[in-house]
Amino acid sequence: MKPASLQDSEPLLRVEGLTKVFHTSAGTVQALSEVSFDVPRGSMLGLVGESGSGKTTLGRCVLRLVEPTAGKIVFDGTDITKLDARGLKAMRKRMQIIFQDPYSSFNPRMRVRQIIGEALIAHGIGRNRRERNDIAAGLLQEVGLSPDHLSRFPHEFSGGQRQRIGLARALAVEPEFLVADESVSALDVSVQAQILNLLQDLRDRRGLTILFIAHDLSVVEYLCDETVVLYLGRIAELGDSAAIYGAPAHPYTRALLSSIPAIDPARRGTREVLAGDIPSPLSPPSGCVFRTRCPNVIARCGDVVPALETVRTANHKAACIRVADLNV
Repeated sequence: MKPASLQDSEPLLRVEGLTKVFHTSAGTVQALSEVSFDVPRGSMLGLVGESGSGKTTLGRCVLRLVEPTAGKIVFDGTDITKLDARGLKAMRKRMQIIFQDPYSSFNPRMRVRQIIGEALIAHGIGRNRRERNDIAAGLLQEVGLSPDHLSRFPHEFSGGQRQRIGLARALAVEPEFLVADESVSALDVSVQAQILNLLQDLRDRRGLTILFIAHDLSVVEYLCDETVVLYLGRIAELGDSAAIYGAPAHPYTRALLSSIPAIDPARRGTREVLAGDIPSPLSPPSGCVFRTRCPNVIARCGDVVPALETVRTANHKAACIRVADLNV
């Protein structure tokens, strides 16, 4: 749980009615539809869902790496969707991203000192090469690498080490907000734990606010204060992680959680298996987008787009017209 001091403060990030539509040769893709949530200062919010649910698009829209079609993205009181190129560059220093595959975002011909140094130069940090080199060395130490690694190329590192370099590059401009996009999904379990502990430690020491995108719900339960469950570009459920993992309200969330292997027999419940695959965003179902796979579907689900309704507490909501009927 996040400290009480964070619960009542103005959120660092507020997303309101965020919508993203892609126009492709195959047709119109509604990647995100009316997505709204807050990320409190100093907290870590987990964004979960199956592949194709819109998680990565949402993370990149929040940073305006992908331009949203509609909605607001309010960062520390400023709607960044209205910023021009100059204003957006200044905001970039405060908002950074860690990619799932950092190697693809590195120039393979650059040494680590150049990879980190690029960010420093772009934002005018460090008076000369020596000072920038010292900053880069300090950043490597902070993420658990040696300053001796500055002279190496990306291909000389393991996946976990490259993720640490990507994190060092993101931290170089001293951001307040990080988007971690599936940042541990390609790593071995033992290496995942190291990176997750590092993220948690950096959040505490630097006061970072983090949007953590993942498909592994057990990781989000361990790491995040709040959770947003996304399905086909819409929010199915959101709220405190303890509430969602302890008593999930939406049938999609329950199905996702039931798929997590439980070592403790006391935590093993009935497995809820979803029928079929996630529908194509080119032709989403009418009404509730989850209805084609929902075990509790009724006729009205095809006519009504469910709004997020309070489940038990003000900070736990689900988008299902049958939440009350099912006594969830």
